[in-house]
Amino acid sequence: MSHEIPEFASKSEDNAGSNGLMTLKLPPYRDIFMSKIIGVGSYLPGHPISNHDLAKLVPDVDSDWIESRTGILSRHFAPESEFTSHMATKAALLAIADAQISPDDIDLIIVATTTPDNSFPSVAAKVHSALGITRPIPAFDMQAVCAGFVYGFEIAENFINSDKYNNVLLIGADKMSSILDMSKRNCSVLFGDGAGAVIIVKDDRSQVLASKIYSDGSLVDILYTDGGVSSTKTSGFVQMNGREVFRHAIEKMSTSIEDVLQMSNISADDVDFLVPHQANVRIIDGIAARLNFPDKKIVKTVSKHANCSAASIPLALDELDKSGRLKRGDLLLMTALGAGITWGSVLLRW
Repeated sequence: MSHEIPEFASKSEDNAGSNGLMTLKLPPYRDIFMSKIIGVGSYLPGHPISNHDLAKLVPDVDSDWIESRTGILSRHFAPESEFTSHMATKAALLAIADAQISPDDIDLIIVATTTPDNSFPSVAAKVHSALGITRPIPAFDMQAVCAGFVYGFEIAENFINSDKYNNVLLIGADKMSSILDMSKRNCSVLFGDGAGAVIIVKDDRSQVLASKIYSDGSLVDILYTDGGVSSTKTSGFVQMNGREVFRHAIEKMSTSIEDVLQMSNISADDVDFLVPHQANVRIIDGIAARLNFPDKKIVKTVSKHANCSAASIPLALDELDKSGRLKRGDLLLMTALGAGITWGSVLLRW
């Protein structure tokens, strides 16, 4: 659901490309988005598990090896009795409190997850019940793995722009520990469990400057699980070609950032904070180097909770918000890449 070039985009002889074909000059993307974030919350289960602790469970790794290759120092694993829906609900309650609204004010729930409690019903349906919302509203899950929150944001934004919904609860939640093979080090050291949520509401001013999402199905085999309901009747475990994921993550997230900056006629210098998917600090640093983002503008929380898939961006966003550094009016850029592969970016004014 990427945003198409508006019909009023200007077209002139001056815009002719080198091949003689007419090109479109993009206008500023203003006054066509009508949503903003008014609340954010996050949740991490249990106690932090350090690299030293994890090295006791995973063969052929040590604490220094994990830190040097990923920047991760610890992660959280939910106990068997705590499901994705439990974490999602806890993050949602914190976001609702932060927004100073009632659960009954919510008229749409979207949960981005790749680790639902059950094949059905959805995590979103369980959250609807757990929040005690007294009226029927639409609630559904969507899956774009680590890019789930960015995908979910664009979906929420378009629902709001349809004039059917005013207050959307968007949650990113994943229990990645349930699909990790702890006998193999290539994936088991990278992931953690957690949830983050935001309240997105209709606003009479344009707060979202640009957003765009993408997918390339030719790359499904670089990051996947080796199981599924229709293929093996089990969830399977995460499998990854780390070198290829690393390369595509830097290239595609960087390009999508450049796309939304161009769409909104905003310079990277004007962005106050970059909130990237928290997968690997080397990927984050690679994006920063490619786009010349100074380190002080980049939010990095991967060291504390590892890769929590769809929860990674809202976890980082909540930490930034609670730090007091984020001010109303600041320009915020979110970007992520996940399996599929899927990726995208959102540029908004806080």
